[in-house]
Amino acid sequence: MTVTTAASAGDETVVLPKPAAEPEPSPTPAPPSKARRIAVQAAWVATLLSGLLLGFVVFLLALSPLQEMHYQAAAYRTFQDRLANAVAPTGSAPDGQPVAIIDIPKIGLRHEVVVEGTTGRDLMRGPGHRRDTALPGQDGVAVLFGRGASFGGPFGRINELRVGDKIQVTTAQGQFSYTVNAYGTSSHPISDPDRDRMVLTTSNSDWVPNGTVLVGARLDGDPQPNPHGRAAIVAADHALAQDTGALAALQLWAAALLGTVALATLAVRYWVRRAAYLAFAPALAALLWAVYENAAALLPNLY
Repeated sequence: MTVTTAASAGDETVVLPKPAAEPEPSPTPAPPSKARRIAVQAAWVATLLSGLLLGFVVFLLALSPLQEMHYQAAAYRTFQDRLANAVAPTGSAPDGQPVAIIDIPKIGLRHEVVVEGTTGRDLMRGPGHRRDTALPGQDGVAVLFGRGASFGGPFGRINELRVGDKIQVTTAQGQFSYTVNAYGTSSHPISDPDRDRMVLTTSNSDWVPNGTVLVGARLDGDPQPNPHGRAAIVAADHALAQDTGALAALQLWAAALLGTVALATLAVRYWVRRAAYLAFAPALAALLWAVYENAAALLPNLY
């Protein structure tokens, strides 16, 4: 409602509006206390760390099999080509190079490429051949390692194998058949006097492995010559070993990720937000993948 006052000016009466009352100033909120600021910052840090940890679990169980599958597809084509041209290795080979193809019908493992080496990084590509042992099909004991859960978990079901089950292996020296005949663990190794055999090794748990599961198989038929002269193993080649060499790479990739996050934050604040998201999202995803991959190398190699 408008309130007016009257004022006389000669014979005329002028109605003047009554001045509006000054609004009372709203009280200024008190700044948050130091303890509250610390609590909020700690909550953000805890949320971020929880998100990163959850993302790492998703990477190990859901995304790492895609990485292993991609490598397996390329390695299978490469090894088939080398077999056709008679240049596949029969002795020592560089780390990560394909040396055999293994098939275990009982557990649904088909056309799985075996790579040279058993470090955590080697086993990200598929089952690995321990470099100081014979290749499958050769005179002597061939030892193969395989992950049980992450990166496709190719050996995750070898504990389902029973005496008499068959294992087929293809190398540069031909196709070979093995028959499962023995079982063991890290605390009770396989005792088999047969010279020409193969031992499959994986972790004893899908969560926190503290030992290994061993499955032994004897070669059916005569072995092929073993050229010997193989490289000695290193600490990272042993069962459940960690690839400590990945720690430096992890630190560098983590630093690159933090730097990119800082740049992305500035871009979102001072640039077009949608353009900043489109520009930085691929780089952040690639860097996060590299961080997770190097962190996975620090886990036991058979996990």
